[in-house]
Amino acid sequence: MKLTRKTGLRSLAVGAIAVSSALVLTACGSDNNSGSSSPSGGSSNAAASIKCGSKANLLASGSTAQKNAMDVWVKNYMQACSGSQINYKPTGSGAGVTEFLQGSTAFAGSDSALKPDEVTKSKSVCKNGGQGIDLPMVGGPIAVGYNLPGVDNLVLDAPTLAKIFDSKIAKWDDPAIKKLNPSAKLPSSSIQAFHRSDESGTTDNFTKYLKGAAASDWSYSGGKAWQAKNGQSAPQSSGVAAQVKQTAGAIGYFELSYATASNIPTVKIDTGASAPVAASSDAASKMIADAKVVGTGNDMALKLNYATKADGAYPLTLVTYEIACDKGNKPETLDATKAFLNYVASDDGQKGLSGQGYAPLPTEIATKVRSTISSLS
Repeated sequence: MKLTRKTGLRSLAVGAIAVSSALVLTACGSDNNSGSSSPSGGSSNAAASIKCGSKANLLASGSTAQKNAMDVWVKNYMQACSGSQINYKPTGSGAGVTEFLQGSTAFAGSDSALKPDEVTKSKSVCKNGGQGIDLPMVGGPIAVGYNLPGVDNLVLDAPTLAKIFDSKIAKWDDPAIKKLNPSAKLPSSSIQAFHRSDESGTTDNFTKYLKGAAASDWSYSGGKAWQAKNGQSAPQSSGVAAQVKQTAGAIGYFELSYATASNIPTVKIDTGASAPVAASSDAASKMIADAKVVGTGNDMALKLNYATKADGAYPLTLVTYEIACDKGNKPETLDATKAFLNYVASDDGQKGLSGQGYAPLPTEIATKVRSTISSLS
């Protein structure tokens, strides 16, 4: 089935609007988020609909952004499938992909699609002519949090953010910031810009946005590792959020749940639309609705339009993928991998995301994902 931007992805906006407006992309695990809710969704109805695979000790790792969703999925699956063991380690997208390419996990969670060289490396792990493929599962916004007492409703645009995180704008009362916030009482204090110290899909998506929407002001190639000079760093989204929370004049990027949990104000982004856009699940859904499927074959990597000017579309948005072999999976874990991922992509699996702050997959994409999972060998 061929997916198009108009038919396959636009339905996400409709599906996500039905989700509570309080929904925000959550993350925890090693990235502990005290504001996250405990796993839920382990209802008897969900358990009854799960088709169990063979009993196996299934190891997986990667994205911290999907950890709360994984808590729900793992809890429900293991309750329904007695004897099955699923261990998902929230090591971060970079570490998760590395472990998958080393053959030590059945699948990986990543906030970035596989790069060409990673696809090539996967061919040595995926036997019988197979390779790693990207299966989108969840999406949501990346917030830019700040600590600037007395300043509410801060508005920034892509060029200004690029210059801030590249240390080219160093003071809060810089003319570029003043122009976007004419009524704000901006201090003359220094900007303390924080980025991730570890390899991160959040960093990859943040820098993709800067490169996609402000190419003339962001000269770096991007990736999971931070490339710009200067600035300050902290490990994991929890570390960046903590530094922003406690440091006057700070600014940093992390999943929206961290801002919500710690009461950190977030930047509204001027995209050129009729009004600046705040980070929210609905606004992220409108962004994803403008995406294109660019993967070939069974790969479902998406390309987001970071320069979007669509009203209400929040451009700093990520999609988390499960990465698995299309062919040549390990025989001892293949059946369990297919059964678990089929549940994850099922209607019940996606409905379980609502209380955890994620936007469920649109129907057409979920159908394609389930078909691809069923074909894994």
